[in-house]
Amino acid sequence: MLPGGYTSVLKASSREEFRDEVVRFTRRLGFETVSAIAVVDQGLGKSNFIHVDNTPAEFSESYYDPVMQRSDPVMQHCRRQSVPIIWNQETYVERGLGELWEEMAQFGYHTGIAMALHLPDGKHFLFGVDREDALPSDGEELQRLVADLQLFAVHAQDAALRLLLPLAQQPERPNLTPRELDTLRWTMDGKTAWEVGAVLGISERTVVFHVTNAMHKLGCINKQQAVLKALRLGLID
Repeated sequence: MLPGGYTSVLKASSREEFRDEVVRFTRRLGFETVSAIAVVDQGLGKSNFIHVDNTPAEFSESYYDPVMQRSDPVMQHCRRQSVPIIWNQETYVERGLGELWEEMAQFGYHTGIAMALHLPDGKHFLFGVDREDALPSDGEELQRLVADLQLFAVHAQDAALRLLLPLAQQPERPNLTPRELDTLRWTMDGKTAWEVGAVLGISERTVVFHVTNAMHKLGCINKQQAVLKALRLGLID
């Protein structure tokens, strides 16, 4: 189930498709609401926040309120740390914000998991899921749930930066040649270098040459990582 969800979000070609894939994956893991936020620091303490979520309409005004976000302990944790936070009513009560939790709880925000990926050049990706029901009490089950969300967030952030940010703010993509892309596509299908060479009409050594070049350009140590990164960047599908 999970690998398909990762692949689907990587293939999203619009903001709407990205939102649909994020919501679909979230609900398959048992959460009702989700928020994916691309953040770009603009200096002087200012940042641009681009939200993709399924926040209930009647709660959206409060949810997007900068004052509320500055006081929200989950948001503040994500701004400063990369370690996921598992939150519930106690998280807010301990900080004297029980009334804030009560306001959120009216719309289904009882507990959840949130995390942040802090990237180079002042870019960040925040990802959080929420629900009414309590999280699993079994430690191993909860750990697997957090791990699934972390892995999905890694894939989703690539799609988010590609689809949500203006071109001038998007990370620079490696310039792979058509032949390098061809060899990665066939490698993705599980073919050996010899088989790829037979398909493309080139030697096995030439296939290895192109795959190795692609690995170096993508900053990867093996061809499997190169294929995955090329997928995440939208270079192949």
